[in-house]
Amino acid sequence: MRFALPAVFAILVASLCSAAESKHNRYKWYDAQGNLHYSDALPAEAVTRGAIDGLKPELEALRSRLAESRAALDLLRREAQARTRRAAAILDELAAWRIRVESAGRQLGLLAERQHGIGRELEAARARPAEIATRREALLVEIGTAETARMEAARILATAEAQSLLCDHAAKAAQEALGSAREERARVAAEAGHGQKALAEITARIAEALECAPDQVLAQAGIGADETLPPLLEVEGRLDRLKKERDGMGPVNLRAEIEARELEEQLTTLCSERADLEAAIARLRQGIASLNREGRERLLEAFRKVDAHFQALFATVFGGGRAHLALTDSEDPLEAGLEIMAEPPGKKLQLLTLLSGGEQALTALALLFAVFLTNPAPLCVLDEVDAPLDDANVERMCDLLDRIATAGDTRFLVVTHHPITMARMDRLFGVTMAERGVSQLVSVDLVTAESFRQSA
Repeated sequence: MRFALPAVFAILVASLCSAAESKHNRYKWYDAQGNLHYSDALPAEAVTRGAIDGLKPELEALRSRLAESRAALDLLRREAQARTRRAAAILDELAAWRIRVESAGRQLGLLAERQHGIGRELEAARARPAEIATRREALLVEIGTAETARMEAARILATAEAQSLLCDHAAKAAQEALGSAREERARVAAEAGHGQKALAEITARIAEALECAPDQVLAQAGIGADETLPPLLEVEGRLDRLKKERDGMGPVNLRAEIEARELEEQLTTLCSERADLEAAIARLRQGIASLNREGRERLLEAFRKVDAHFQALFATVFGGGRAHLALTDSEDPLEAGLEIMAEPPGKKLQLLTLLSGGEQALTALALLFAVFLTNPAPLCVLDEVDAPLDDANVERMCDLLDRIATAGDTRFLVVTHHPITMARMDRLFGVTMAERGVSQLVSVDLVTAESFRQSA
C-alpha cells in the first residue's frame, strides 16, 4: 500500500509522456497493486484508467489522514510553544524569587546589625542616670556660686547705672550748650559774610565812582584825617546836583570818528553793490526779453508746423473735413491758451469738446501725430491708443500709421489688444504661459507668413 501514491504518479507520467525510460529501451509502469512492470509498449488506456480509478479512494483517504496529521502537528507545535513560553516565564519568576531571597538575606543582616547597635545604646542608657545625678550635684554647686556672683554683679551694675544716669544728664547739658554755641557761631558768620559782601560792594562802588581805594576817599575829597565830616544831607544833595549836571551833558562817544569812517566805507561798498545789481538786473531783463522774443518766434514757428500737420492729418483720418489750432485769451503767444477747432465731414466747425467720443479720440490722435511729425523720432511707442475707437476708426488709425511709417523712417511699437490693429502690424510679440508659472515670449512675423501663404 505504501507504493500506491508513487504508482499513481508513475502511471500518470507513463500515460502523458512519450519519452521512454532507460534500461534496454523498455517502458516501466505500476499496476493498481503497486507492482512494477516492464514492457516494450505502454499499457492500455483502459488498464491505466482502471488503475487510476482504483487508487482514487485510497488517495482521498491518504489526503484526509495527511490533513489530520498536519492539524495534530500544528496542535502539538502550539502546545510546545505554550510550554516553552511557560517554562521561560517560570525561569524568570524563579530568578525574581532568587533575587528576593538574596535581598531578604541582606535585610536580615542589616536588622541584626541594628539590633546589636540598639543593645549597646540600651546598656549606655542604663548607665546614664548615675552620671546625670553626679552631673546634677556639680551643677547645683556651680549654680550657687553663679548666684553669688550674679548678686555681686547686680550691685555693681546698679552703681554703674546711677553713674551713667549722671553722665547722661551732664552730656545732655553739654550738647545743648554746644548747639547754642553753633547757632551763635553761624549767626556771627552770616553777619560777617553780609558785612564782607557790603564792604566789597562799597569798595566796588567807590572804585567805579571815584576810581580810588576806600582809604583814599578823604584825601581825594580834600578832607583831612582830623577834620569833621560834613553833614550827610549836604553831601547827598551836592552829589545829586553833580549827577544831574553830568546827565545833562550827555554821553561822550570816543569812537565817533572811527565809526564814521566805517560807515563811509560801508556806504561806498553798498553803492558799488547797488550799481552792480542794477547792471545785473538790466542784463537779466535784456536776456529775458531776448529769450521771450526767441521763444515767441520758435513757438509761432512750431505752432504753424503743428497746425499744418494737424490739418493734413485730420483730413486724412476723417476722409475729409477740416480743422485748425487757434491761440486765445492773449496776444502774447507765451501767455495765450490753445483751442482745437474741428469740422468733421457733414458737421459744422466747432470746439473739440463738442464732438463725440470717437471723434474726439481721432482728433486727439491726429494732433498727437502732428506734434510727432514736427519733430520725428526713429521709434514711437503707442500704448492702447485704439481703446476708445470702434472698428472703422481703428482701420483709419492703422492707415495713418502705415502712411507715416512709409513716408519716413519711424518704426511704431504699438501695445494693443485689438484684433484689427494686430492684424495690420508687420510683427507681433506676445507673452504666453504654455506651462503653469512659466512665461514664454512668442514672436510672429506676419509679413513672412503672408508671403508663405501667397506662394502656397
